[in-house]
Parts: sequence; structure tokens; C-alpha cells
Amino acid sequence: MASRVAIRRRQHLTTSPTTRKGKRTTMNRRIALAAAALLTATPALAACGSSSPSSASSNAFGASVSAAPTYNASFPTVKLMIGGWDKQIYLPYTLAQKLGFYQKYGVNVVLSTEGSVSAEDALLAGDVQMSGAWYNHTIQLQDKGKSVEDVVQLSGAPGERIMCGTNSGVHSPADIKGKKMGVTDIGSGTDTLTQFIAAKAGIKRSDYKTIGVGAGAPAIAQLQRGNIDCMMTTQPTVGALESQGLAYSAIDLATVQGAQAAIGDQWPAAGVLAKTDWVNSNKATVQKVVDALVATMHWIHTHNATDIANALPQSFVQNPLVTKADYIKSLTQDYGQFLPDGLMPASGAQNVLKSLVLVKVATGNEDLSKTYTNDFATQAAKDGALN
Repeated sequence: MASRVAIRRRQHLTTSPTTRKGKRTTMNRRIALAAAALLTATPALAACGSSSPSSASSNAFGASVSAAPTYNASFPTVKLMIGGWDKQIYLPYTLAQKLGFYQKYGVNVVLSTEGSVSAEDALLAGDVQMSGAWYNHTIQLQDKGKSVEDVVQLSGAPGERIMCGTNSGVHSPADIKGKKMGVTDIGSGTDTLTQFIAAKAGIKRSDYKTIGVGAGAPAIAQLQRGNIDCMMTTQPTVGALESQGLAYSAIDLATVQGAQAAIGDQWPAAGVLAKTDWVNSNKATVQKVVDALVATMHWIHTHNATDIANALPQSFVQNPLVTKADYIKSLTQDYGQFLPDGLMPASGAQNVLKSLVLVKVATGNEDLSKTYTNDFATQAAKDGALN
């Protein structure tokens, strides 16, 4: 019953200003259409009840926009773009919708997706009010004079794995030298993190290549063609690579323990980003969104992987490349990446900053207090989100 609006995947970050402006205009129009459809669909949505996001989206290997499953005219409406529609690292946003938590806490949320860098672009352009993306962007944007903050932290680890082809010979960061490394996009969080892993192992940036390959089927095809040796990716792409015998997990960044071993400490990734001026002007609305997501994180930690998979749209957990059984297996394995309370880990922000400084995309002089806040998550606990 939900209205359908498709968003093209960006092919590469390096587009000309004119092209980017054109894409921004198109994105604006499509997100506006999704929101407009939501505003006019109240009777139909009320009649059909909660509509699955999957009914308005392609599977893990496409991109789409989904209107919220229900709408209440008395609630504020927020547009939130996710860095990857049904990647496991981003499942809390959709799970909150499926569990009815946005409505429970009094907010209509229109979810959309295109890719984490595009989500940042959409946020900065004002096309959406919130972005489901990695925390590190707030630090890098501060250096560009942009004030963006993380209002709730969902993961304490990147949720990624460096998957390497069976004949790649890569088993540790030191083996990256001379290899072609696939990342989601040039300039993305996976690109930055790949550079950090290599730099930490003493490998010069000129000693390997990073290539934007996306995720899902396109990324797998690049590995099959020999265009890359390894890729940093997340579930369900990881499970697809393993089940087809195409690659193995060489470096674990998906679990807190794995991330600590590879990075040295916690490296918080997925969160909810918003412009600071919008946050300051809409604190009540921000609180409602954070309440819903903190409640979702608590729900995740009081349920198992099977419960989570059953609650999500079924097209998210099973598709032509991954079975539901594989999805549940991988989620059980990487379950620890999700934080239980929405709070930034004590040393998390500083650890991320150190990694950005090492790969020369931050100066080290950034004011971390302006890049995230625990205020909303703390209040969420008082609002009963952890009950």
C-alpha cells in the first residue's frame, strides 16, 4: 500500500558540480514525492495497517524510498536517509519502523536510501533532516565548516569485514600491500577505514589501490572478474561471498572483539546524524526519534537473531544471494556490534579521530564535543525506552 519512489544509486563520488546539482534536484523531488504521498495516504494506510518497507523497495542489492507504514497527522514528520537499505549494520532504522516504535513515541519517519556518502549530501542539502550513517563523517564535516552531530549511536564496531578472494593471499593487514581493495565508494567510511587498517600496519597509501565497488551483486561481480583482490563489506554481502565460496573473512571489523583486535579499541560507526542548527530547533522531535531507536536497541538486546530476522521485512533477510538461515547465522555472529543504549562509547569518538588523523583526513584539532551528544539517549532511558 505504501507509495513507491525509486532513487538511482550513485555510480561514483567523483561527479562534476553540475552533475551533482542535477542529482540533488532529482533526489529532492523524489523524497518530496515520498513525503507528499505519505501525507495524502492516511485513509489507505489506516485501512491496511502497517505496510512492510519491502513492499516499497528492492532487495539488498537495489535502492529505494519507503514511506512510513502508518501516519498520524498530529505527529511531526522526519525524513531519514539510510546509508544502506538492508545492510545488517543499518537494520535498527527499519526494525524500529516494523516494531511500531516511531509511532509509539509520536513521530512519523519516512525512510529512504541511496548510499552513505549520498545520505550525507542529502542531509547537507536539506533534502532530509536526518542521516543514518557513520559517526566519522561528523568529524570530517567539521573540518569543512559544517556543523553536524550524531544524536544517537547504534553500533560500537564498523560491522564490516575485509573479505578476500580465495587466491588473494591476504590474511592480515600487512598482506594488503600490492592489492586492489574494494570499498563502497571513494571517500566513504569503508574507504577511510581501509586506509586506516593499512596505515596501522605500516603500509603506504601508494602501495595499494582502493576501488569503489558498491555492495551486493555489483561488488561480488568485481571480485569474480578479478578487478579487486578484497573488499570491505557487510552482511548480507559477506554471507553471499562465503556461501558461494568466493571469499573468506580476512579481517573482522564486524564484532566488538574483532574491531578491538584490528583497530585497538572500539570504533563506533552507525548512528543518526543531523545538522546542529536543526537539532537545536527541533529538540522535541529529535527526542522522539532517539526514543524510538533506543527502544529498538534494547529490543535487539532482549531478543535473538531469529526474532530480529522474523521482525524485519522478509526481502531483507532472504534474497537471490543469501538465505534466511545464512542471514540469521551471520547476525548471530556479528550481533555484538549493536549497542544496547544508544550512548557513544567512552573512548569511541577519540578512537575514530585518531584513525582519521593517521590517514590524513582530520587534523586532530577538531572539537569532538560538537560531533556527538549523549543527551538524547540519556533522556530516552528516562522516557522508558529501556524498559
